[in-house]
Amino acid sequence: MNTDAAKKVAGEAAAYLAIQGQHVGLGTGSTTAYTLAALGRRIKEEGLHITGVPTSSASERLARQHRIPLTTLDTLQHLDVAFDGADEVDPAGNLIKGRGAAHTREKVVAALARRFVVLVDESKHVAQLGTRTPVPVEVLPMAAGPVMRMLNGLGGEPALRVAVRKDGPVVTDQGFWIVDVHFNGISDPVALALALDRIPGVLDHGLFISMATDLITGRKDGSWDHHICQAVPDAR
Repeated sequence: MNTDAAKKVAGEAAAYLAIQGQHVGLGTGSTTAYTLAALGRRIKEEGLHITGVPTSSASERLARQHRIPLTTLDTLQHLDVAFDGADEVDPAGNLIKGRGAAHTREKVVAALARRFVVLVDESKHVAQLGTRTPVPVEVLPMAAGPVMRMLNGLGGEPALRVAVRKDGPVVTDQGFWIVDVHFNGISDPVALALALDRIPGVLDHGLFISMATDLITGRKDGSWDHHICQAVPDAR
């Protein structure tokens, strides 16, 4: 089996954690796409009734394609569960997310979910965050220069993310730009997250600290495992 097949195993396994009547956060990315497809099949074949909140325009389109009923956070105080992928996960369950430039909305949805289920293939596990993947930082366009200088001062190597099929930078659903910051390993992700939060002009970043409650890992041999990162609270 290849990596894509491992993602499929993890994504489909996660879909069976959704139960009748739940409000569900729908993440963005290739692994979560398999979860949305599996949820659509459960709705059609089992009569599962859920309501989804998408984290991006891409996940909204995919959810509608699979006929998953949608709502917004305007009418909800919390979500029962949220499903999403990750670019890196460390042994403590901390994450780097944002390759799809949707991490700000993903973080809002994850923070409102009683249960945040993270889906990865085995290649996403690292001993230390930042060893393979840069930290994406969502930046107000007019502040890109000052922010990049501050990121450099934190020991990072920032680079503006450039669009592939058009000239210019990647623009997020919020109209912001993405700066990818390479750190060559992050010794203290908690401290770095706090430092990034304090930079004027930064909307949010891709460090997700102590947010995952569950981790589902798909493997190339077709197996998968489910690890509990932290207890699910009784209520929000």
